[in-house]
Amino acid sequence: MSKQLQDAYIVAASRTPIGKAPRGVFKNTRPDELLVHAIKSAVAQVPGLDTSVIEDAIVGCAIPEAEQGLNVARIGALLAGLPQSVGGVTVNRFCASGLTALAMAADRIRVGESDAMIAGGCESMSMVPMMGNKPSLSPHIFDRNEDVGIAYGMGLTAEKVAERWKISREAQDAFSVESHRRALAAQQAGEFKDEISPYTIIERFPDLATGEVKVKERLIELDEGPRADTTLEGLAKLRAVFANKGSVTAGNSSQTSDGAGALIVVSEKILKQFNLTPLARFVSFAVRGVPPEIMGIGPKEAIPAALKAAGLKQDDLDWIELNEAFAAQSLAVIQDLGLDPSKINPLGGAIALGHPLGATGAIRASTVVHGLRRRNYKYGMVTMCVGTGMGAAGIIERL
Repeated sequence: MSKQLQDAYIVAASRTPIGKAPRGVFKNTRPDELLVHAIKSAVAQVPGLDTSVIEDAIVGCAIPEAEQGLNVARIGALLAGLPQSVGGVTVNRFCASGLTALAMAADRIRVGESDAMIAGGCESMSMVPMMGNKPSLSPHIFDRNEDVGIAYGMGLTAEKVAERWKISREAQDAFSVESHRRALAAQQAGEFKDEISPYTIIERFPDLATGEVKVKERLIELDEGPRADTTLEGLAKLRAVFANKGSVTAGNSSQTSDGAGALIVVSEKILKQFNLTPLARFVSFAVRGVPPEIMGIGPKEAIPAALKAAGLKQDDLDWIELNEAFAAQSLAVIQDLGLDPSKINPLGGAIALGHPLGATGAIRASTVVHGLRRRNYKYGMVTMCVGTGMGAAGIIERL
């Protein structure tokens, strides 16, 4: 006998600031510590919730090894002070890991298997290299031509998209300048205040004269990436780094970054039991595959699927967080689907704010949850391309 799905409500959404990798503010901060901070901050947003009702923590991580290995979800939940009864599982869908974690947590609630879940993501690109410490691709990816794209670097896939969708270097650079402009304007207007939980960095320095160790504390309150000196003229001077005579540069690509985010998702039963006010409802999620060599175009397949599952039209979306892995792929998706540029990344995107891989989905979900409420919008979406050829999209409704 079929059972009717119940709604999954987001009652808390918090994130750390995003640091630049590999030499930014979080270069010496472990990713599990960033995750602990995000979880604690999310719990602090709902002081009336008894954390003993939380059943599991699902955390996304794109390179789950070293400092962010050993099931960082369970370790993060315990170190955050959650009861030992709270489980933990780490999931990996590369750049969509954090969004997938949120969708999985919501699904557990929607099918009635859980009433309270933690969803999140964490990544340190300073401590764990892009491909991991021991990358080893299967040699069988070269057996079929359609699989060779798995071996392509992400930058090369962006070049393929730029070429096929005819995205010019000038358009990519202009998109990047606008990302920085919006991010800086958002910071100055305090737009990130609701979602960011400031992080205190403790640094220790030896005093050779006295033999003492001096301690210095720094409060990090904003994302480190946005640059006021970003100009079209400056970007035009940068060389293509992924292909000879290419158009994709460090300036029109996402920044490597460190960060974490966490959300708390509950059922209607928990809302009533603890008299909680929901921030939003998680509406739908979709993932679709595309050829690996043009992985950046993935959202163009996932977005329509997520909209269909939600029973919505594209015009119903008020806010779209389209992860800016590369300006080329973002522009191609916008062009192909006819998306409204004014609704895309109103506070800037990954080119300016950074892209801590597995954490990005949770971070940008927090942006949407709080952004919808501030501007009294109804529907928001988080979407991104994913390495090896995928696109993911999740829809959130303000309540």
